[in-house]
Amino acid sequence: MNRKMFSVVVLLVTVLLSWTIQSLAQDVNAPAKDANAAVVTEPKPIELPKPQMEGGKPLMQALKDRKTLREFSSEKLPMQVLSNMLWAADGINRPDGKRTAPTAMNKQEIDVYIALEQGLYLYDAKANTLVPVLMEDVRAATGKQPFVKDAPVNLVFVADYAKMAGMPDEAKDFYAATDTGFISQNVYLFCASEGLATVVRGYVDKDICAKAMKLRADQKVILAQTVGYPKK
Repeated sequence: MNRKMFSVVVLLVTVLLSWTIQSLAQDVNAPAKDANAAVVTEPKPIELPKPQMEGGKPLMQALKDRKTLREFSSEKLPMQVLSNMLWAADGINRPDGKRTAPTAMNKQEIDVYIALEQGLYLYDAKANTLVPVLMEDVRAATGKQPFVKDAPVNLVFVADYAKMAGMPDEAKDFYAATDTGFISQNVYLFCASEGLATVVRGYVDKDICAKAMKLRADQKVILAQTVGYPKK
C-alpha cells in the first residue's frame, strides 16, 4: 500500500470512529424510556347494564311529580341509572327496532349525546353502549347557565338531517324539534319516577356546542337537558 492510499484509509477510519462515538454519546444522553409508561389506546365503547324495565312510580304519579330543577349535586349517576334513563329516553322497546319515543316516518333522526366529566359519548340504542366521541370535558359548551359545567350529565339532542332524506327543509326542522320534545319528556318522566333533577335547555350557543362536539354540517343541535341528583 502506497503512502497516499494509507492516508485515505486512516482518514476514513477516523471519520467512522468519530461518527460512532457521537452516536453513542447521543444515546447515552437521550431520556431513558419508561418501561412502565402507559400505552395510548383508543377508548372503547362502554357497555351499559341491561336496562331495568320494571319498577318505578306509576305513570300518573310520575306525571304528578314531573318538574324542572336547576340545582344539581355533583354526585355521579350510577351506570345502571344512566342505562335506565337512556332506554326510557329513546331506547328500543320492540323486536322491530322501534323506540320508546316516536319519530316522523320512523326516521329515528335524533341522536342522544351524553356529556360527562370524562368525555362525550353517543348512545347506541341497538348495542346498549356509550360510544366514545371525545375524551375531554365539553359540558361547559352544552349551555350558557353556570350549573351546566359542573352537573354530572348533560344530554344533547342532535338531529341528523342525513337520515331525513326526502323531506323538505321546513319539515326537517319541524319534525326534528317535535321528535326531540318526545325524548325530552321521556327523560322528565324517568327523572320524576327516580327522584332525579332535570331541566331541558334551549339556552345553548348551538354553534359553539356543535364545534366542541365536532358535529358535521348536517347535524343540528336542537336542545340540551341536564340530569343529576337534586342538590341538598
